[in-house]
Amino acid sequence: MNESGAQSGPTALRIILGAHLRRMRDAAGISRSDAGWEIRSSESKVSRMELGRVGFKERDVGDLLTLYGLDDGEERERLLALAREANNPGWWHRYGDVLPSWFHSYLGLEAAAALIRTYELQFVPGLLQTTDYVRAVVQLGRGLIPAEEVERRVALRVNRQEVLTRANPVRLWAVVDESVLRRPIGGVKAMIMQLDSLIEATHLPNITLQVMKFDSGGHAATGGAYSILRFPEQDLPDIVYIEHLTSALYLDKLEDLDQYTATMEALCVAAPPPNKTRDILARIRRDFDR
Repeated sequence: MNESGAQSGPTALRIILGAHLRRMRDAAGISRSDAGWEIRSSESKVSRMELGRVGFKERDVGDLLTLYGLDDGEERERLLALAREANNPGWWHRYGDVLPSWFHSYLGLEAAAALIRTYELQFVPGLLQTTDYVRAVVQLGRGLIPAEEVERRVALRVNRQEVLTRANPVRLWAVVDESVLRRPIGGVKAMIMQLDSLIEATHLPNITLQVMKFDSGGHAATGGAYSILRFPEQDLPDIVYIEHLTSALYLDKLEDLDQYTATMEALCVAAPPPNKTRDILARIRRDFDR
C-alpha cells in the first residue's frame, strides 16, 4: 500500500496505533533513525507512522514490535490485527474485542488532540473528575470489584488528566447538563468536592466549561453525549467520539462532522456563557451544603 492511498483508512486507528508505537520506541530507548533502518525505510517514515499520517504495513509493524522487545504473543497478535484494521478503507469504524489491552480506545486520541469539545449529560467529563468521583463511577453497575482493580482504574483516569496540565496542554471545552451536577455520584461530600474542583478548573486558561441549565428547555443534542477531537496536524480530520456500553463509535465523514459540530455550536449558544459558570456551580454547591 502506498502512503498516499493509506489516508482513506480509519483515522482514529492510525493515530492510536502510531502513538502506541511511539511510546514503545521511547520506552525501548530506540531512535527513529534506527527504527527506520529496521523497516528498510527512513526516519521520516517512522515519524509519519507515529503521527498517524500514513497506513501500516503488517510486516513493518511486526518488525518494530520485535525491535521494541514485545514478547507477549497475544498482545503482538492484537497489535498486528489493529494494523490490518487501520488499513481498511471506511469513514467510520466500531471497535470491540479487536482492541489491545492498552487501548481503552479513546486514550491515544485524547493525548494526541489539540482541542476536545464534549457534551455530557450523565457524568462530569472524565478529564475533570476528582479521585472520589472517579472511584464511584468505576463501581457503578459492576457489582463487587476487587479493590486493586478499582484503584488501577482510578489511577488510569487520573493519569489521563495530565493532558490538561502538560507543557503543551489540550484545550477542553465542555458543556455539561445541570442534571450531571445535581446527581450526587459518590455521595454528597464527594459531590461538593467535585463541584469545588470544577470551580477551580474554570480558572485554567485552557478549560472552558458551560452548564446547560434546566430552564434552558430543549436543545439540539437529543442523541446523547459525544466529543469532537481536533488535532494539531492540519492533514488530519476532526473525529467525533461516541461511547457505548461495550464499544465506541468514531466518525470522520464530512457530513457527520458538520452535523455534530453544528449541534455542539448550538449547545454552546443555548447554555449560559462561560463567564456565568462559576456562579452556577456555586449555587448548586450551596444547595448540596444545606
